[in-house]
Amino acid sequence: MAYVPRLKKEYQQRVIKALKEEFGYDNIMQVPKLKKIVVSRGVGAAVADKKLIDHAVDEMTMITGQKAVSTISKKDVAAFKLRKGMPIGAKVTLRGERMYEFLDRLVTTALPRVRDFQGIRATGFDGRGNYNLGVTEQIIFPEINIDKINRINGMDITFVTSAETDKEAKSLLSELGLPFKKN
Repeated sequence: MAYVPRLKKEYQQRVIKALKEEFGYDNIMQVPKLKKIVVSRGVGAAVADKKLIDHAVDEMTMITGQKAVSTISKKDVAAFKLRKGMPIGAKVTLRGERMYEFLDRLVTTALPRVRDFQGIRATGFDGRGNYNLGVTEQIIFPEINIDKINRINGMDITFVTSAETDKEAKSLLSELGLPFKKN
């Protein structure tokens, strides 16, 4: 029997039924689902030190379990001493089973390790059913050895869903376990 991530199984067994009841979908294909999770990090200091990009790519690879790629600048910005084509960040796009595994680790182990954690804000929706979350420190992930990091950096996590509205997307992400703040 093939391995199925815990959250994927939970989505298939419980979340679909809950969302169908809440929004009154006629067809199971109308129920919103998580398409992908994009984890990205900008490394502005990489203009001066090229090794910072390698560290960022290595850390993102450890955190997500998938090889990260470096992102390059699209245009010249003289004020930042930035040239077109210079590496300035790192990103990973997770889909399928790795996506559910990362979400499970984020919800169960990483977010509770944030200092004074009260929940995540519900203001990160974009109007099309996608949610953006900013993490201030990469050391909240247990895969990162705190003795081996050279500087503390944050990262952005984007949840792309097939939901039509922000309300549907918030319900989907809440059912999957994201701890939103109570208003």
